[in-house]
Amino acid sequence: MGSGDRPAIRGKRLRKLAGMTASVLGRYAKSQIKGFFLSDEAAARERRLAHLQSGGRIAQTLGELKGAVMKVGQMVSIASDILPTELADALRSLQRAAPPMPYEVIAEQIEAELGAPPERLFREFSREPFASASIGQVHRAVADDGREVVCKVQYPGVDDAVDSDLRHLKLALRASVLAKISRQALNATFEELRSRLHEELDYCVEADAVRLFGNFHRDRHPFVVIPEVVGERSSQRVLTLTYEGGDALEQLDLMGYSQKERDELGVALCHFIGSEVFEFGAIHCDPHPGNFAFRRDGTVVVYDYGCNKTLPRDIVEGICELLWAGLREDYGCIEEALVRLGVRNTAGAPVESAYYKSWRDLFISAILEPTMVDFGKSFGLRQEIIKRIPGAMRRMDSFQPAKHLIFLDRMLAGHYVNLRALGARVPVRSILEGYLQRFDPTTLRATATR
Repeated sequence: MGSGDRPAIRGKRLRKLAGMTASVLGRYAKSQIKGFFLSDEAAARERRLAHLQSGGRIAQTLGELKGAVMKVGQMVSIASDILPTELADALRSLQRAAPPMPYEVIAEQIEAELGAPPERLFREFSREPFASASIGQVHRAVADDGREVVCKVQYPGVDDAVDSDLRHLKLALRASVLAKISRQALNATFEELRSRLHEELDYCVEADAVRLFGNFHRDRHPFVVIPEVVGERSSQRVLTLTYEGGDALEQLDLMGYSQKERDELGVALCHFIGSEVFEFGAIHCDPHPGNFAFRRDGTVVVYDYGCNKTLPRDIVEGICELLWAGLREDYGCIEEALVRLGVRNTAGAPVESAYYKSWRDLFISAILEPTMVDFGKSFGLRQEIIKRIPGAMRRMDSFQPAKHLIFLDRMLAGHYVNLRALGARVPVRSILEGYLQRFDPTTLRATATR
C-alpha cells in the first residue's frame, strides 16, 4: 500500500466511523424516547436491547477497520465497571485474533523501516505469520548469528488516524450509560487510553519497556522469562526479539500438565503481578492469554510489553490502604482510600458502609478468605459481579473511573480469567500479605492526610 492511497483510505475510514456513531446515537435516542411510554420493566428491556444492538454495531465496525481503533475497542471491552453488560459482551468479540496481512505488505513495511527486505536481514524468515493482532503481526525468523527470533511488524498506516478514531469511539460510547459519568472523568479515561495507545504504536518505546521489565524480573524472579531485544533489527514499527518458547494456556490440558505444575505456575503468575504492582510500580497491562506461555518447570514467559503503565507512588499506597482496610473491615478507611485513588466522587451521593461491606465480603470470601484459592472450582465471582451491575449503575454519580486504575483493572480482570483457565490452587492471601507488609497501614493513612 503506497502513501498516495492513504488519504482515500482515511476518508473511507472516517465515513465508516461517522456512520457507526450516527447509528448508535440514533438507537439510544429512540430507546430513551420509547422509555418514557413504557413500564419500568419494559424500559429496562428496551435499554438492554439498545446496548446489545449498539455494541454489535460498534464491534462490527471496529473489527472491519482493524488498527488502533480496534485495539481501543479491545481495551474498552473489559471495562465492565463502566459499561453495560450487553455492550461489553458485544465488544469482547474484538478479542478474537485478527486475520493476517499478506506477506508482501509485511515485507514492504520491513524494508521501509530497516532498509532491506527480510530475506537480506535474516538468515531465515517465515512467510507465514506466527500470530496476528489488531495493529500488527509476528513472524518467526533466524538471525544472522543463528538465534531464533520473532519479528513483530506494525501494519502500514495504523498510526495515521488514531486521534480521529478515538473521538468517534468516545462519542459513540458516550451515548450509553457512560452519559452518567462526568465529561471530565470520561475525557480523562480516553486521554489515558490515547496515551497508552500512542506508546503501543511506537515499538522503540516497547523495546525500552522490554529491557526495563526484563532487568527487573531477571534480577529477582527466575520464574519469569522476558525475551531480549535485537536492537539492530528493530525500529519504530518493527521489533525483533529473541524467541522464548512455552506452552499456550489452552494447550495445557492436551500437554497433560499435572495439578502440581499448574499450582506452581499459578503462584508464579501471582508473584509476577504482585511484584510489578508493589515493588516495581509499573505493570504489564495486556493479560490476553496469547501474551503468556508456560513451562513445566514453573516458568512463565511474558510477551508483548507494548501496553504498560507506571503507577505513581501515591496510587500504589492508596491501593495498599484499600486492601488493608478491606482485610480489617474498616469502612471509613475504605472510603478514604477510594477518594485518594480518585474512584469516589465526593460531589455525588454519600455511600453507606453497608454498600462497601457487601462488595468487601464478596471479594474477601472468594479470593482472600480461603487459605488456598482453587481457581479451578466455580465460585461464581464474575456471575455475582454481573448480577450487581444494575445496582452499581444507579450509584454511578458516587463513583467515577480513575485514570491510573484503568489498566490495573484490565490487568487484574484478565489474570483472574487466566488463573481460572489454568485451574491453579494459590495461597492468594499469604502472597498478598507478603507484599502488603512493606506498607504499614498507619503510615499510609498519615501520608494520605498530609
